[in-house]
Amino acid sequence: MSFTAPNPTGRPVAVVGAGTLGRRIALMFATDGGEVRIYDPSAEQLAAAGAYVAEQLPAVAAKVGGSGAGTVAVTGDLAEALRGAWLVIEAVPERPELKERVFADLDRYADRDAVLGSNSSSYPTSHFVDRVREPERLVNIHFYMPPVQNAVDVMSSGRTDRAVIDLLLAELPRHGVFPFEARKESTGFIFNRIWAAIKRESLAVVAEGVATAEEVDAMWSVNTGLRGGPFRAMDQVGLDVVLDIEEHYAAERPELPAGPRTLLEEYVEAGRLGVKTGRGFYDYGSGSDRDSDRGSDRGSDRGSGGGAAAA
Repeated sequence: MSFTAPNPTGRPVAVVGAGTLGRRIALMFATDGGEVRIYDPSAEQLAAAGAYVAEQLPAVAAKVGGSGAGTVAVTGDLAEALRGAWLVIEAVPERPELKERVFADLDRYADRDAVLGSNSSSYPTSHFVDRVREPERLVNIHFYMPPVQNAVDVMSSGRTDRAVIDLLLAELPRHGVFPFEARKESTGFIFNRIWAAIKRESLAVVAEGVATAEEVDAMWSVNTGLRGGPFRAMDQVGLDVVLDIEEHYAAERPELPAGPRTLLEEYVEAGRLGVKTGRGFYDYGSGSDRDSDRGSDRGSDRGSGGGAAAA
């Protein structure tokens, strides 16, 4: 029996993972009067996600327009989060074995017509097709850093039903985000593939002692007219996440230099993961901007590739 794409009308969206991006994805889907549920096994993460959405939603919904603010519920019960959802988005850390387990669970508990999306910034869903019974509903939906950086990559698993792609391309703009289809499988999709080269060379410049992270970011600002820079952006994503993705690129392309990964490893081993731990390439003091749209300057990078969403 062929897969039939769902009708989103009156049905919730579920986000699996309440971290930096998961809560922002939930925020955007709640801007047009919809119901969104966030699942995470961590009560602390759920509380932080709920607080973030409650603070941000009124202003973001007003900016997006549409039907106004919807509702966002948080839960530690996966089955409860998925019940009735037309779209489920996996937003867990960039570890393939974890994602494989998650997709097996999503396939078990989600409605049979639910679209299963991965927010992975580097792993194509073709890696996970053997974890679901209907790979026609499996698709990459990669967000950057909403509500500021609002592009979204949409990419087939290689077996995704065309109706699913078309549904997402039509539906996502209603929620204040802008989808772009990657027309062939591409590690890093569209924008992150370009950003990876910028980020890697920035890391190499610092690893080789040519300049400091602060100097690279300052020069970026002078020459582009944009605030922030590659190192501010990487701090916002989390240096552990950046390292995971760099290791994935290196596994596919062994010729890539090791220096950038070695530099990242030093910071990760020291517990300096960026904004989320209060220290990365920069010191964030009290951490007051750890989960806001202030301080990291990522918003000003939206048109440049310096955005924090690009890992």
